Amino acid sequence: MRPSCPPPRTPKRRDGPNETLNPLEFFEPVCMTQRYSRHFWSMEFLDTEFLGNPAMEWMIALAWALGGVIAGRLVYRWFSRRMKALAAKSETQLDDIIVDQIEEPLSLSVVLLGLWFGYDHLHFGAETDAFMDHVFSIAVALNVTWMAARLVDSVLGNLFMGAAQKSSSQMMSQMAPILRKTLRSTVWILGFIMALNNAGYDVAALLAGVGIGGLAMGLAAKDFVANIFGGITVFVDQPFLVGDRVQVAGVDGTVTEIGIRSTRIKTLAGRVVTIPNHKFTDSLVENVTAEPARKIRLDLGLTYDTKPDQIEQAIGILTEIIEKHIGTEDDTLIWFSGFGDFSLNVSAIYYVRKEADVCLTPGMVNLEILKRFNDASLDFAFPTQTLIHEGLQNATS
Repeated sequence: MRPSCPPPRTPKRRDGPNETLNPLEFFEPVCMTQRYSRHFWSMEFLDTEFLGNPAMEWMIALAWALGGVIAGRLVYRWFSRRMKALAAKSETQLDDIIVDQIEEPLSLSVVLLGLWFGYDHLHFGAETDAFMDHVFSIAVALNVTWMAARLVDSVLGNLFMGAAQKSSSQMMSQMAPILRKTLRSTVWILGFIMALNNAGYDVAALLAGVGIGGLAMGLAAKDFVANIFGGITVFVDQPFLVGDRVQVAGVDGTVTEIGIRSTRIKTLAGRVVTIPNHKFTDSLVENVTAEPARKIRLDLGLTYDTKPDQIEQAIGILTEIIEKHIGTEDDTLIWFSGFGDFSLNVSAIYYVRKEADVCLTPGMVNLEILKRFNDASLDFAFPTQTLIHEGLQNATS
């Protein structure tokens, strides 16, 4: 039988000039440890209930939970180092993609397993246990769905994008991102249905309940459905492609993304505008890129003291400059367009080639016109007014 600890001793003062109190005599370390250790690990403490469960069961549950977290972290590190290194040695990229996408869901599965075994040691009543069973069922189903969605998005998505890059069809390039998003959304929808089914809910009854409010939902989703059909129309008719410059609903810019519900256009000012797809079926869409050449109209005004032969010379200079420029088409029209308020007007219509810069080409043409007109002493007109004062004229005469 273990001897009991003696009571704490009171230190005695020793006589003498060099004698002092020994503070260690106040304590009995071994006996104090034995006292508190016996109190902490006594059966009374382990049997103490917290929320209806003994302390021992709480400690076991906590150990399972912490063990699950630690094991999940170890699984993640093992996949990150060992499995990725093994996958990198193969010639195909498929195993690299799979390992990269399943490491997080598998780690979470280990954590959920530890939490489940930990909770299995606790008891809170039939209703609470049933509720927690549903919670764990939903968590497991969503984790499996997360893994499936990541695999579908990465594996099939990369296959679609690779096929789109190899294909010369613009439609395939536009459909690949849509198919990728559609498959990912489908997996998540099926996962939610599976989670509800595993939790014990009657999915058919829930869908029937949704059908009761179908009319209200249909009215609320009218624009959404219209956008979906608008997106299908854009993909089938192909009024424009990604990269085309379009003008629709007062927006002028380059198409950057075509989605099933909306389309994004980057305006000339650099802003990204999202347009619902039903706008493309309800509005006039002008595809600027589809035109074979950009039409440019040029109006010049010469002073009224310009001679007729100088006007003919001006027309010849314009014809030579425009037709010889590499960025213009041969179809050019130049004429003496009439008498203005302060100028003799010469007009020109020409076309900039599709592959040429629509801003740089007219600028180069205008600069060459300025140089050639200055060399030929052809003066551009500017607004002038001649004022005649009748009173001053009569006084002079």
